[in-house]
Amino acid sequence: MDRLWSWHRPATVREVVDDLQQGRAVAYTTVTTVADILHTKGWLRRDKVGRAWRYEPTCTREEYTAGLMHQALETSPDRAGALLHFVDRISGAEASALLAALERVRSRAAG
Repeated sequence: MDRLWSWHRPATVREVVDDLQQGRAVAYTTVTTVADILHTKGWLRRDKVGRAWRYEPTCTREEYTAGLMHQALETSPDRAGALLHFVDRISGAEASALLAALERVRSRAAG
């Protein structure tokens, strides 16, 4: 997923394998199996190109991260308390980004 997210384009298993092998040995069949599992789970979509599949993520890394954050928040019976503890731990830059995001959401809701 990391490779596909960073490339911002669809890619074949061969492209992913070739890139991964720059750092360590990896089997083509292993990457094929993982890509197929991710496709079955709905994380990747694929199109046939010749005899190969070309894969691309069904969501951005940011959308995926937001989903994880939402799932974590749902586990707390005190969501406001969990949010307070979260905000207490973020940096000033992250707090500014959060405020800007909240303002964008508020503007969309008002418009």
